[in-house]
Order: sequence, then C-alpha cells, then structure tokens
Amino acid sequence: MMEHPKDKIYYSIGEVANMFGVNQSLIRFWENEFSIIKPRKNAKGTRFFSPADVDNFHLIFHLVKERGYTLAGAKQILREKHKQINEDFELIKRLKNVRSFLIELKNTI
Repeated sequence: MMEHPKDKIYYSIGEVANMFGVNQSLIRFWENEFSIIKPRKNAKGTRFFSPADVDNFHLIFHLVKERGYTLAGAKQILREKHKQINEDFELIKRLKNVRSFLIELKNTI
C-alpha cells in the first residue's frame, strides 16, 4: 500500500483502489457503510475522493484489514473512540515511515 501524494486535490476511485490494492467495489461498499467517506460526485456520478476521504479509507482499511475488526466493530470504534483511533493511527503511520526510512538507510550502507 502506498501513501497518497498530498498535492492532489481529488483522486479517482481507481487511484484509491490502487493505493490499497483492493477492488473498486470494496471502496463503493465501504462508502455506503461508513459515513466518514464522502466523495464528491459529478453529474455522471463519477466519484472524486479528497485526501481526507483517502485518509478515512486508510483508517477503515487499518481497522478491518490489518487489525481484524468486523465492519460492525470498526463502526463502533469509530463512533466511540474516533479521536483516540485517529491519534493511534497517525502514530502507526509515522512509525511505519520511520521503519521504511531505516530499512532504506540500512540497504544503502
């Protein structure tokens, strides 16, 4: 899974699917299941995901795919402990970035 560049204003559903290595249908499904994912849609119904939507999708992905929560469990966690989960998730992302940097540094030495 790659980090999304911060310079884009919107991402297509295909770009988001590629970031996480999932099918577009999962993104549409989670959009319906989780109210924190709210892409803009044009007149044709094409979805445009903001960086905040991508971050929220990443959080849900972390809870469901990496931590093993059910959808109901992830919804409950997000309702009850949204601030704490966001802080923990940001810390995990930073630690993963540090780990990647250290591995890259080790490989160059």
